[in-house]
Amino acid sequence: MQDYRTQLEKLRKDAAECALIRDLATDKAKQELFGRLADQLNVLADQVETAMNERKAV
Repeated sequence: MQDYRTQLEKLRKDAAECALIRDLATDKAKQELFGRLADQLNVLADQVETAMNERKAV
């Protein structure tokens, strides 16, 4: 379960970093790219968290 927690924290951190880069970028293409990356990483983190919660329930 600790592996899941570690990966979840890494995904959340990476998503936050992408969002920060998106917010600081002046180039529209970079803003869009890093915005999409942040969104995708958040989706992955949500999926890992759901899997963790399902394993706890079993």
